[in-house]
Amino acid sequence: MVYMLSALLFPLLPAATAAEPSLQTLAARVQVLEDWESIRKLILAYGTAHDNRDYRTFANLFAREGEWVSGMGSAKEPDAIFKLMDDMVGHNSKPEGSGTYHLLSNENIAIDGNYASAVTKWVYITPDANGAPGVTILGHYNDQFIREAGQWKFLRREAPMDLPAGD
Repeated sequence: MVYMLSALLFPLLPAATAAEPSLQTLAARVQVLEDWESIRKLILAYGTAHDNRDYRTFANLFAREGEWVSGMGSAKEPDAIFKLMDDMVGHNSKPEGSGTYHLLSNENIAIDGNYASAVTKWVYITPDANGAPGVTILGHYNDQFIREAGQWKFLRREAPMDLPAGD
């Protein structure tokens, strides 16, 4: 009896109400979430490549016109970024980790089509003379991103220090 009643009433209900989002709106919302997660993974890949001293991977996280700016110097375009890091830190990749750790948090990502920006906090931890972890530097990243060939890349990454380690 309930089935018959609902079958009779169902055709009388509107297909969608004004409060329900359209398929196009839902697709756009899902795209923003996917973009946000891709950018978050890019931010984390940067920390991993840096800690593993894998500066070829590090440099390839930047767009063709990408720029990296830090206290170590600055460079534009992946090959120049690789050279800067290779000259400053070295090229001995350490897949097991170098003993340093970039802790990344509080990413605040804003997406606008094929461009995005973010501010992310970072903590740089290194072993002390006894091998115990110690906070070396605190800072934040100011990022500009671009979707290049379907992938998010750093267009510009600035790495200002907020608190240098004290002696």
